Amino acid sequence: MNILANAIDALHESNIGRSFEGIKANPNRITITTSIADKLVKIAIADNGKGMSEEIKQKIFGHLFTTKSVGNRYRFGVGVARQIIVEKHGKAIAVNSQLGEGTEFVI
Repeated sequence: MNILANAIDALHESNIGRSFEGIKANPNRITITTSIADKLVKIAIADNGKGMSEEIKQKIFGHLFTTKSVGNRYRFGVGVARQIIVEKHGKAIAVNSQLGEGTEFVI
């Protein structure tokens, strides 16, 4: 849910300064795909928001790291998701992102 909430926030932020026509021409999109490989489930959550810089990608899984402002009720960083996925379940999470292209988290 943290990752999905972050995708929703990213799309909301990406609309700032865009016209209705621009949004209509390139609407916000969150894509969730699932697959099975080598008896493991793969879940990918992708958005077509602004994407992340290399600097942010290097910090994204850090404990308490967030790009959200103080007072945002959804200030959960993906570090919490990483803790649950990696430390509690022994699985993996990765991020793929390009500025201007959007972001994908793969679990």
